[in-house]
Amino acid sequence: MAAGVAIYGIKNCDTMKKAFTWLDDHSVDYVFHDYKSKGIERTELESWIKRAGWETVLNRAGMTFRKLPDEQKQGLTEDKAIALMLAQPSMIKRPVLEANGQLLIGFKPADYEVVFG
Repeated sequence: MAAGVAIYGIKNCDTMKKAFTWLDDHSVDYVFHDYKSKGIERTELESWIKRAGWETVLNRAGMTFRKLPDEQKQGLTEDKAIALMLAQPSMIKRPVLEANGQLLIGFKPADYEVVFG
C-alpha cells in the first residue's frame, strides 16, 4: 500500500466503523483496503505476522473462526493460521493499521492517540 496511513479490514465491521470514526474525527487521511472483498496478499499477511505474531493477527473471537471444525482449530501453527487467514480473510483481526512505520492490530483509541498525537 502507498506511503501514509493504510487501514485494512472489513467495511461493515463495528470495530472498523469505530476506527474510521476516530480517524475521521482526528482529520487523519487514510487509504482503506477491504480484505474481505479484495483479499490480502500473502506477503502482506506474513509481514504483519513477522511484526506482531500470528497469534495476534488471527481473530479467534470472530464467528468465522469459531464455526471452524474443531480439527481445524486444534494444533494451530503459523503455517496453518496463514492458510486459514488467506482462505478466509475475515479471520484476520481488525482493523490492521499501518502508519508512521508502526503496525496496530485491533482498535484501541489510546494506541491511535500515541501514533497520531
